[in-house]
Amino acid sequence: MLVTAYLAIIVLLALCAGLELTARRLSPPQPTQTAAANPAFRRFQNIFLRAYLLALWADWLQGPYLYKLYRHYSFLESQIAIIYVCGLASCVLFAPFSGWLPQVLGRRQTCLLFCVSYSACCLTKLSRDYFVLIIGRILGGLSTSLLSTTFEAWYVHRHVDVHDFPKEWVPSTFNKAATWNHGLAVGAGLVANLLAEWLHLGPVAPFLLAVPCLGCCAWVVLTDWGKEESEEGPKGDKQTLLLGDLTRMSAKARFSRSCHDGLRCLLSDRRVMLLGGVQALFESVLYIFVFLWTPVLDPHGPPLGIVFSCLMAASMVGSLMYRLATSTHYHLQPGHVLCLAVLMAFFSFFMLTFSTAPGQPRPHESFFAFLLLELACGLYFPAVSFLQARVIPEEKRAGVLAWFRLPLHLLACIGLLALHGEVSGTGGGEGGGGTRHMFGGCAVMMLAALMAVVSLFTLGRNDSDLRLEGARGEGEMD
Repeated sequence: MLVTAYLAIIVLLALCAGLELTARRLSPPQPTQTAAANPAFRRFQNIFLRAYLLALWADWLQGPYLYKLYRHYSFLESQIAIIYVCGLASCVLFAPFSGWLPQVLGRRQTCLLFCVSYSACCLTKLSRDYFVLIIGRILGGLSTSLLSTTFEAWYVHRHVDVHDFPKEWVPSTFNKAATWNHGLAVGAGLVANLLAEWLHLGPVAPFLLAVPCLGCCAWVVLTDWGKEESEEGPKGDKQTLLLGDLTRMSAKARFSRSCHDGLRCLLSDRRVMLLGGVQALFESVLYIFVFLWTPVLDPHGPPLGIVFSCLMAASMVGSLMYRLATSTHYHLQPGHVLCLAVLMAFFSFFMLTFSTAPGQPRPHESFFAFLLLELACGLYFPAVSFLQARVIPEEKRAGVLAWFRLPLHLLACIGLLALHGEVSGTGGGEGGGGTRHMFGGCAVMMLAALMAVVSLFTLGRNDSDLRLEGARGEGEMD
């Protein structure tokens, strides 16, 4: 497995480079040249990205060795499953408040709260106490919820309401962040592997490195973002305070209304319901995969940081393939790509039910199946984001997506609790059949997701909202 992992990362990174060059060659010039030529916008964008990318880097550093750390502390797989469930449950509980807190505390203050809570989460990894580690996972759930909403909320508010830059320039910033995010994920695996295995500092080392990164993020938010906000002057400060007071007074009412409108949209439009079903099924099994990939591969001695980088590189390959597939050169529709992604995920879990058979593990096949699943993820996320933007009204999107996340996290919690029960009942370990049964259940869920995708595009075969502009032929989505 050691040689396989290093060969895989070399091949995947070379493939990423080749696909990126091809995508740039085939992609038409984007209408962001005006934004790139605007020095005020570039300065503002760089101020935001400095803090946001530090936050993402700290987040990715915690991925490769989380499960390994708990095993290093001699916890059983069933105990680790409970820790993960606590993290998912905290995501369910804190997700609604992650959109409400910036309105009450202020956007910049909530970003600082993220830095503090995530630093505390990392520091709890120094403890071997089970209860302290559970508290850490709960803090991690809060921090993950804040990361996914608060930084974006600060940027969009400043971009539109303060600087009055065109709304069309917003995607250029988040496209740049997404490009960097893939590279940061791959790099985080390599750095984590360097610390934990090459330097023999142990699996807690990447978590400790994340703390100064979060400290740097907080410093940028305090200084650069603070200067950015102070440039509004006294008049801007008074307007901001007045708007802040009005926002705080109406925050609860708007939160309640957002949830209510989101539920009505979800129940009144079958397309939204089917899309939500696909998201809940697909993304819930990803949480189960995040828990299971380490215990499946670790007994065979691979460098976990390199394996993590391989998985992230495979996801990058999928994202680049989506760009190529939906380009004007190939004209594939996002719906077609979504079907392909779900089918690939089904095939991946189907393979894993055989490669994780008790007493007959085939780690190389499992590793290939995990890479295939991450490739499917790279195709899935941009496709589903496109469809969400088309079928969910913008003013109701936050509420609808909040309802989407509820069954998503609940399904993941149920899956991990079921695995916990099976492992506890069989005496645990990777040699039992619990892991194989779980992968079989994930394959069934992917089959259900595939049926939902087919139903969605059967329902909307002539729906222009589900197509990219410039598609060739009326029956393209059939």
